[in-house]
Amino acid sequence: MIIQETNPEKAKLQIKKAKPPIIVKAQSDEFNRKLLEYGKFDVLIDLHSSKGKDKLKSLDSGLNHVLARIASKNGVAIGIDLDGLRKLDKKEKAIQLARIAQNIKICRKAKCQIQIINAKDKKNVQALLQSLGASSQQTSNQIT
Repeated sequence: MIIQETNPEKAKLQIKKAKPPIIVKAQSDEFNRKLLEYGKFDVLIDLHSSKGKDKLKSLDSGLNHVLARIASKNGVAIGIDLDGLRKLDKKEKAIQLARIAQNIKICRKAKCQIQIINAKDKKNVQALLQSLGASSQQTSNQIT
């Protein structure tokens, strides 16, 4: 079940009623922080697709080291939806992959899990993640 609510309080109520695995779609920075601190769900997906502005020398990937540590402490994995990534045009896909690579690096430092949603071929997904900088330990736990 994917929860797409934009209000954090309503999302918490939906999380209480849902059956595992509970997946929450990322919204604003404040929403993501509140839900990661709440932490009673399994995966927070699509942090990289936030509409933040990229700076000259850094990307706004939707994740920072503080959020990654909170997610790691509360047992919430950071998720990547491959179906949404497949539907993008080439330029947007390249930008999203750069943001995913940055999120992988942050998750690796904070020892936060990465989960793949809607994967069809597990070996190709592992190869993609490793090419983006994930460790073999990060690529071993996947939701397909």
